[in-house]
Amino acid sequence: MLNSFQVAIAAEAYVAAIMAQAGCDVSIQYGANQPEYDLIATKGNQFKKISVKGSKDGGWVLLAGLKKGREYHEAIDAWVEKHSDPDVIYAFVQFKNCPFGEMPRIYFCSIPEAAAYLKTSRGGNGYTSLRERYQWSSGIAKGAIDQIPVSWTASEKRINTIFGLV
Repeated sequence: MLNSFQVAIAAEAYVAAIMAQAGCDVSIQYGANQPEYDLIATKGNQFKKISVKGSKDGGWVLLAGLKKGREYHEAIDAWVEKHSDPDVIYAFVQFKNCPFGEMPRIYFCSIPEAAAYLKTSRGGNGYTSLRERYQWSSGIAKGAIDQIPVSWTASEKRINTIFGLV
């Protein structure tokens, strides 16, 4: 069973590998949990800062610390505003139900895409965590299903889209 440090290291390695496989040059900052971004990928004359978030439980907590004293949508807006570089791309790596030696599921999105997803989560009431797939069983969102858009799934086309090459 991976611990949180191992999840972070493995997530960065898988993202670097898939970016390289898609024809990118990749530069990784030393160590996990770097501020704002973890690696830089270039393709052609374009470059992107990539923030890698690994998970082994089906979701990624993004803004729980910003919720205190705010409504969910306000906390999401505060999360967007706190980014010094709004062009950072998020790479979400999921190890839940991923057998050893197999590629984890990877998703790429921009900060505005992540914010839009978070605002539609929990039946449109907003939430602090991005979840790969989750059905609400109680409360205000009972019966609602949060699911990462298929278009975020790692592919050569998605990576080219991120770089504006499609």
